[in-house]
Amino acid sequence: MRRLVMWDIDYTLLRGGGVASTAWKAAFTEVTGVPWQDTPIFGGRTDTDICTEVFATHGVTDCTHERFFARYVETVHESRHEFAIQGHLMPGVREVLAHLGADPTVVQTLVTGNVPQVAAMKVAAFGLDGAFDAEIGGYGTDDSVRATLVRRSLERARAKYGEDFRPVVIGDTVNDVTAALANDAVAIAVATGATSAAELTAAGAHVVLPDLSDLEAAVQALRA
Repeated sequence: MRRLVMWDIDYTLLRGGGVASTAWKAAFTEVTGVPWQDTPIFGGRTDTDICTEVFATHGVTDCTHERFFARYVETVHESRHEFAIQGHLMPGVREVLAHLGADPTVVQTLVTGNVPQVAAMKVAAFGLDGAFDAEIGGYGTDDSVRATLVRRSLERARAKYGEDFRPVVIGDTVNDVTAALANDAVAIAVATGATSAAELTAAGAHVVLPDLSDLEAAVQALRA
């Protein structure tokens, strides 16, 4: 059985340097006419979940997710060149992706809280877009619950390839770990974000790595 490796983006593959967050705030004010007041916690959450909270916090009741996301995507597109300027790849990412990409027993995709268009712009900014079958990914517009994104990705992979997969999720937050476990996936965690290795271990991650700079350790974990 081949492995479906589902990659989180932010603080797992790369840091976007605040480009998407800035675009989010600008798009919100443009669409709603309401000044930005409070920034929620973004880490490990889906854009749909965050959007619902932002609307509620700012007292907005007449704006749909679809309308907001359309403008958000446009705003990110306008500043997409800033990802590579203000952000950077996490250690070892390019090497691990290349190694797994040469393995016929592995299919790599994205499972991320980002909307699909923004996910694509982030990975493309660093030349990573060719590493993933983005068509079978799970994205922040699929559902507000992250575990559902993993399930949707697995369903898409099975439908496209006509085979079952052993799912492996890699991310940097407790939400990534719990989403993996909810789908009987191998949960690989990297302590490259705001969540400590101890917290990731306590959440039930099967393997916790400080980062991906040790190619052998990373590949061994992802082939578990």
